[in-house]
Amino acid sequence: MARIRTRSQLLPSSSNPPDDSHQAPPFPTLPFELGVEILCRLPVKLLLQLRCVCKSWKSLISDPKFAKNHLRCSLTDFTRHRLFLSYNTLANSTFKFLVKDYPLLSVFKASMPAPATELGYPLSNRFNFVIDFCHGIIMVCFKNSKCILLWNPSTRIFKELPRLRNPPLVGTFITYGFGYDNLADKYKVVAVLCYKTDIGGYRKNKTDAEFYRTQVQVHTLGTHAWREIQDFPSCVPFTEIGKFVTGTLNWLVSHESNWFINSLDLGKESYQKILPPDDGNEPENFLGVLKDCLCVLCGDALVWNVWLMKEYGNQMSWTKLFSVAMLPHYRGLRAIHISEDDQVLVVKICSEFFLYDSRDGTLKSLQMHIPYGFISLFSGVYVESLISPCF
Repeated sequence: MARIRTRSQLLPSSSNPPDDSHQAPPFPTLPFELGVEILCRLPVKLLLQLRCVCKSWKSLISDPKFAKNHLRCSLTDFTRHRLFLSYNTLANSTFKFLVKDYPLLSVFKASMPAPATELGYPLSNRFNFVIDFCHGIIMVCFKNSKCILLWNPSTRIFKELPRLRNPPLVGTFITYGFGYDNLADKYKVVAVLCYKTDIGGYRKNKTDAEFYRTQVQVHTLGTHAWREIQDFPSCVPFTEIGKFVTGTLNWLVSHESNWFINSLDLGKESYQKILPPDDGNEPENFLGVLKDCLCVLCGDALVWNVWLMKEYGNQMSWTKLFSVAMLPHYRGLRAIHISEDDQVLVVKICSEFFLYDSRDGTLKSLQMHIPYGFISLFSGVYVESLISPCF
């Protein structure tokens, strides 16, 4: 097996020159750069073990630049994509937050998914709910304290973020977003605080935007506090999670009985309005990401239309991916992931999982165990990575 040449040079074990006549041929060596490319294609669990091989490998694998190169390979390697499930349970008046995942390929390829892996969440005795994923980091919110935890389940590294700058007022609801600012090469968490301005009650002649006000705060990983930026432009978030796509966070919002997508550019920290597809139907309360594109669901009681924005920000690029006949017991389906052969993994909210084959229109139930007595359920797809939430 070829040996990877490190940057340090090995010293001979003796000061005496070796006897060339009895010396075994040297091991072939690989250039350092080629060795790095090989390591980038290894799974995280193995890389964490290889840090113990030598100091140079430990230094390399712990380098943030190596983590980014490894992420680049992982994003296109579907063996490193995992289906994540989290749920809260209540036993003997005690909350417990449980998380597990499945190899994503087994969900699509096998008749029954591979056994789940229990993930060692660090603060399982608190009521939590997962907000979203970005580059292998999972954002978890503590429901009662309004705090945020960033956690990489692959490396088991986590970081609790500082409290928001101003305590939320009574009646305030908060929606979050988490994404990567490629201009500053930083990860950012965004909190949108929506609070009522008419404590006495809603007046019919007031619009939603007049009834609510927003305050937007941003935390950049590597800093120690939140800071305020420009508020949402006269609209109220309709979805609880801002979806990350190509350097932006996106919320489905409502304004004067109309809806559209409000997009926050994480680099410029400015907003733009994205109009929905011309479907003729009201949207479901869902905004997602499929194939790295924004995804919305439109429809009525009979048909569920899935639309993708093929070119981000281009209104003309909305494309209907497929339609599903909505039988009564299929109401509330949400698209999670689409495979290369156009099978779509969907979940019925707090219930069960299905595979929808857009080629023949069939919907197949998956045999995935969801424990009895769960309080809330979140599911999604994340990628194994070495990215640290402490950057």
